[in-house]
Amino acid sequence: MKRNASLFIITSIFFLLLTGCKKDHGDPPTLPLAATMKIDFENFKSDTKSDPLDLQMKGEQITNWKFAAGTTLIWRTLINTTFAIPVEAFRLAQGKSPEYTGDNTWEWKYSASITVGQATANYNARLTGQIRSNDVLWKMNISKEGSGAFSEFVWFEGTSALNGNSGSWIFNESSQSLVPVLKIDWTKSGDAISKIKYTYIKTGSLLNNSYIDYGLTTNTLNAYFNIHFFNTTYQTIYDVIIEWNTSEGNGRVQCINHFGDSEWYSWDRHHINI
Repeated sequence: MKRNASLFIITSIFFLLLTGCKKDHGDPPTLPLAATMKIDFENFKSDTKSDPLDLQMKGEQITNWKFAAGTTLIWRTLINTTFAIPVEAFRLAQGKSPEYTGDNTWEWKYSASITVGQATANYNARLTGQIRSNDVLWKMNISKEGSGAFSEFVWFEGTSALNGNSGSWIFNESSQSLVPVLKIDWTKSGDAISKIKYTYIKTGSLLNNSYIDYGLTTNTLNAYFNIHFFNTTYQTIYDVIIEWNTSEGNGRVQCINHFGDSEWYSWDRHHINI
């Protein structure tokens, strides 16, 4: 009887130790904010500011703002259309619980219904985060069900600093073309993303090495874009600087190639030239 009792105690202790070892993996890595992927284009999407004049009546009165908005178009299209699905899938990972899979790696696995434009489809997402000595390695694997289905592939991957204050992402073009297209570098200050840079990195493209650099300042015009891109219409490099107030919407733009000088060209809160 004593022998059985001793065996039971030993077995119980071994089981507890084994269970404890299995669960003692530490904490999972903290997911970077979804905002690390998205530059604030709110003031350049469309002419949404309250204004007594209809957009069509403004004509040449909003040319400064229209030029500034036009230079952001390719970047808005990339993040809000081309890569809308993986960006939204990553946002949906926030708040979900990961599972430990070994090798300092945690996995967020879930399904999601995502709408882009007028189309809604079901996707399966598998996000992994591996804690390494100097950073966290992230990989977003996505597959699609139903019409236009595709097998799981790595749509983007990236790294983040162990303190969570900086990182980068690299997006592949599509499930049919595993070619790196967009690199995003980001910096976090406090609880907010203070700087984001998109760089077009598709080899062989005329836009290769084009970029838009976004940041916030304490100036009256408290946000800025530094844009460098190949203008396919004029077959030359354009360098554009845009500054604006995120609350009021007024701002200014500078581009020697477009305006012919280094002056600032401004608009008011209604996007009308001033």
